[in-house]
Amino acid sequence: MAKSEDYFKGKTLFLTGAASGIGQATSYIFAREGANVICADLDGEGAERVAKEVDQRGGKGFAITCDVMSRDQVNQAVNTGIDHFGRIDFQFNNAGSAIRRSKFLDIDDELFEKTYDLNVKGVFYGMQAIVPHMLENGGGVIVNTASMAAVRGGGGHSIHYASAKGAVVTMTMGVAREFVRDNIRCVSISPAAANTHFQDISTDELKQSMTNDIPIGRMADPEEIAEVVQFLCSDACPYITADTIKISGGGGFR
Repeated sequence: MAKSEDYFKGKTLFLTGAASGIGQATSYIFAREGANVICADLDGEGAERVAKEVDQRGGKGFAITCDVMSRDQVNQAVNTGIDHFGRIDFQFNNAGSAIRRSKFLDIDDELFEKTYDLNVKGVFYGMQAIVPHMLENGGGVIVNTASMAAVRGGGGHSIHYASAKGAVVTMTMGVAREFVRDNIRCVSISPAAANTHFQDISTDELKQSMTNDIPIGRMADPEEIAEVVQFLCSDACPYITADTIKISGGGGFR
């Protein structure tokens, strides 16, 4: 929770991947705190649904259809959000996927490149779009979704995804350190397996293997990850930047 009462009230979050999973849960938690939430997602209808729910939960929602693999679309989405609410205080670059599971020798160029376009370029474009605005406004907070896969390597099923998320961790650290004197904090989160549609690409056997490797004995609920995002954006942790916060249930997964 924030240190100051009503800290988020009237402040604005821009997030990608808002239509489901961790993004949806984060939208609702910021709504609970009275924030404005710009819900960006390739699934425009899903973004609209979440934005309307934000309105019902105490915030103000605004939906934007956006493909994070397009620099132009990301720039337009950020600028449209600024025009609508006047400013953006927090950015959560959350959209991402492993696309499909694959053993290392079966990863082809198309899978590798699309994985990096979505998970790395999507974050890169988001930060490049928002940093000038945050510099102009005297600061802000950026949170990027990495993964415990970057710690474990994804051997056997997701090396393409794990390496992309490793790039997110490194890029987050670099941006944080470059702009730390400008009152911009930049942090990544590294969740273990979460109970979201992301797991639709996983076999039942792989999902069980992941769960078996988590000491707490289950996958994370999206809300449990979203609460960490909200905390990182708050005034309760001004000393946290350039780090990745592991949300692993005690150890992550293979």
